[in-house]
Amino acid sequence: MKVIIGADHAGYSYKELLVTDLKQRGYDVLDSGTYNEEPDDYPDRAAEVAMALLNKQGDKGILICGSAVGVSIAANKFKGIRAGVCHDTYSAHQSVEHDDVNILCLGERVIGIEVAKEIVLAFLNATFTNAPRHKRRLEKIFTIENKNMKEDIL
Repeated sequence: MKVIIGADHAGYSYKELLVTDLKQRGYDVLDSGTYNEEPDDYPDRAAEVAMALLNKQGDKGILICGSAVGVSIAANKFKGIRAGVCHDTYSAHQSVEHDDVNILCLGERVIGIEVAKEIVLAFLNATFTNAPRHKRRLEKIFTIENKNMKEDIL
């Protein structure tokens, strides 16, 4: 599995630790930055990860900022992206199983790194169930997207 990961300055240290951990576990990782702790704008990182995922440069994405909220908002502006804020393992796997979430959003200022590692693994190991009720709900999300979102212009 190839994982696309990005963070702003507030998520930089966790990104670095998670990239190392994922590589040690055998994951192929595309690091889309940021590459230092200089102030960085989270919408830029979210856009890079979302576009890379939409362009099939990876299978799932991970975004990290201080709270996870900013990167989630920005990533969800892209048609076809379902980015979820998860600060526990249940939400991480359930969001994929029920909602087919394709980008995990973590807040470095919210959870500890060991919990973050567990959440990442729960997210990456989960698969969409394809249960009729989940497919029906996902189709409703697609309908909302198609009605309200223009094609991406980036």
